[in-house]
Amino acid sequence: MEGFSYFLHLFHSGGIVMYPLLALSLFTVAIAIERFCYFKANRKNSKKFFVGIDHAVKSQQWEVAEQFCQKFPTAISRIISSGLQHGDNEKNMKDAFEEQMTVESVGFRRYLDYLSATVTIAPLLGLLGTVTGMINTFSVLDNGAGASAITGGVGEALVATASGLCVAIIAFCVYTYFDHQLDTIVTDTEKLCVTVTNARKIK
Repeated sequence: MEGFSYFLHLFHSGGIVMYPLLALSLFTVAIAIERFCYFKANRKNSKKFFVGIDHAVKSQQWEVAEQFCQKFPTAISRIISSGLQHGDNEKNMKDAFEEQMTVESVGFRRYLDYLSATVTIAPLLGLLGTVTGMINTFSVLDNGAGASAITGGVGEALVATASGLCVAIIAFCVYTYFDHQLDTIVTDTEKLCVTVTNARKIK
């Protein structure tokens, strides 16, 4: 309880900008949870899927490859399946891969722009809190207030700045993590698409 009370004390001492910063922090956590569930669902059993598709296409077992795509309904399997449906022509297969990958990448990138915006907005809000805290400090100086009143204004500035930086750092870490995960998925999927395309040439 003491920790919670201390948190409330800091929150109130940070001034009015703490409310939008709190909203941004909750927004960041919500996006992190939603994106984690989305990425996890679309990477479920990915290793087994990649190995199965690689073995099936190299063995020219195209029906088995299609069955694998149906068995593992993920964004990656939808990309592979779209290419397999145009296996009669290499160009059509590549075009199908690219088109479906573009569609699926939109789903993976959803909400990441909001995290990027939070990284920029949060420090600015902290800076705004710094300015308002300094204004309050000079106001009490003009009124001849004591040291405790002056300390309150400085404290507001420091708490707001620190809070804005903390929210921005968290949002940046979350953004970087999922952006890296997306790059890994794209790279692995592109390699698998090349494997499928080359196997069709051998046929």
